[in-house]
Amino acid sequence: MTRTIHGVLVGVVLAGGTAVATQRQVTPPRPAPVVAAAALPDTLDRQAERWVDETFKRMTLDEKVGQLFMTSIDSMYLASDTDRFDALVEKIKTLKVGGIIAFGGSERAPSVLLNNTYGTVTLGQPFAVASTLNRLQDASAIPLLNAADFETGVAMRIAGATGFPRAMAFGAVADEQLAFEAARITAKEGRALGVHLNFAPVADVNNNARNPVINTRAFGEVPTAVGTLNAAYIRGLKAGGMLSTLKHFPGHGDTDVDSHIGLPIIAHPRERLEAVELPSFRAGIAAGADAIMTAHIQLPALDPGEFSPSTLSRPIITGLLRGEMKFNGLIVTDAMTMDAVSRRLTPGEAAVRAVLAGNDLILQSPDDAAAIAAVKAAITDGQIPVAQVDESVRRILRTKARLGLHRNKRVSLDDLPALVGGREHAKIARDASQRSVTLLKDDRNQVPLRAPREAAVLYLSVLDYLSGWRIASPSRTVIPELRQRWPSLTAIELSDRSTPSEIDLVRATAMRYDAIVVSVFVRASSGSGRMDLAPPVSRLLQDLARMTANTPKPFVTMFFGNPYVPMFMPELPAVLLTYDFYDQAELSAVRALAGEAPITGRLPITLPGFFNVGFGIVR
Repeated sequence: MTRTIHGVLVGVVLAGGTAVATQRQVTPPRPAPVVAAAALPDTLDRQAERWVDETFKRMTLDEKVGQLFMTSIDSMYLASDTDRFDALVEKIKTLKVGGIIAFGGSERAPSVLLNNTYGTVTLGQPFAVASTLNRLQDASAIPLLNAADFETGVAMRIAGATGFPRAMAFGAVADEQLAFEAARITAKEGRALGVHLNFAPVADVNNNARNPVINTRAFGEVPTAVGTLNAAYIRGLKAGGMLSTLKHFPGHGDTDVDSHIGLPIIAHPRERLEAVELPSFRAGIAAGADAIMTAHIQLPALDPGEFSPSTLSRPIITGLLRGEMKFNGLIVTDAMTMDAVSRRLTPGEAAVRAVLAGNDLILQSPDDAAAIAAVKAAITDGQIPVAQVDESVRRILRTKARLGLHRNKRVSLDDLPALVGGREHAKIARDASQRSVTLLKDDRNQVPLRAPREAAVLYLSVLDYLSGWRIASPSRTVIPELRQRWPSLTAIELSDRSTPSEIDLVRATAMRYDAIVVSVFVRASSGSGRMDLAPPVSRLLQDLARMTANTPKPFVTMFFGNPYVPMFMPELPAVLLTYDFYDQAELSAVRALAGEAPITGRLPITLPGFFNVGFGIVR
């Protein structure tokens, strides 16, 4: 008997043993529709309220204390039968932690286009993180509240997901609907992975050109504009079913110290904080922010204590944020592994002070076990009021119920391909990137670049420093895209490791080319402590500007990352600004350079002494 499937062809045996084929149409089963997470409700239904009450009543002290802590995982494949997975399960079953923070991975990067020492890949995998979070949910008696830093979309941590430009690019576009859509897509994709809380948007007002840690992560420097985009982003996350987090309270924008490696001190009086730092947080609270992350920064005007960063300050958290500003959502610490706190206090001391200050959730303690033990002991001996802990636990449980985790705490791995990534999401991301490109200068009318296809073009990929690029190599998109348009392209990389002879060779041969295009990559990179070009490289660019000044030779510079760098090289005749780096920003810049897309971005910041907020040449 013969059987094939599709049609279906079924063999029927007749008398005498002869097989005759007959045709029967079978309709294959339809897959169940893929449904994204619903918009978050503002209130709980009776079932959810009952779950909160019943869960709280049967919780032990260990369970209550555990709810206050979130530990972290890498989002790479993790088998259940491994020591690493066992350690995570132990944290859930023994320490009873209340949530997980999903980060990327740690695989070695392959060789890249111009340099093979850029560092490590830090993106996780969608199926891996969803599978791990599902298994950890299974191990937890109380649903886990899972979070991630998805400031630039889920692709910030997870490969294959949709990536958006940095917040400042949205500030350059100034389109509330675009910010809303970016957040909605991020929420849809994040919830599909089992992540519930996005540590975004950044509510900081970046008005310090030397800020090494916020910089392009902020929407801009105008408090009202930052507040407007914050509100739109919060609404978008809510529409996609994800919780929002305003950060870094009460404002990390006006500092030149990175709290990952030191303690910033913001010495402004209360009046200035009310005028600049706090309005964007007030706007976010009014828009329905679900959580606020406190910052490891010292503000003497709000708390004059000797060592009282806002993360550990009761006057700031309980007094200002809870009391004066009437915020009733979750209050979470910034990562407790950061040097601003971890260099001064043990994990236990820091955790106790954070709880006493009024934080509901403690993120990434350097030692979860020690921190949890210290908080439990402080409750037992009366240092931490039981009523305060109970209030935090109820707030956390209500948050979990709003997410529907009491009904279903797992996600469908089968649904991931339909919810994460995809053309429509990518289209919106491309639109945001392209519309943000800003033309700051074009003194010689060289943008778009009018060099003929056969022109010999010199391309300089100029980096701040070689190490730590992790996800991709600078210029990996610019170079092939330029080569498509100008095949006779010579590409050279320069950085802090370039020798004087290498720089001199570029200086000596540059004028032989028909056009010079430069990409400058300068990061405001957390934990790096630096955000400049090496002086010899800066001098080279200044020299090239002077050498081409009285010639028809085009000389155009595209800036990726830190938008403040152009003001340190005022000699440059043509300047394009992207506010970001890596593939999409590079493609957007090349399309703008080649005249294939309009240039409409406007500065959301001031470049002191050169350009004011709102400036931009439209082409």
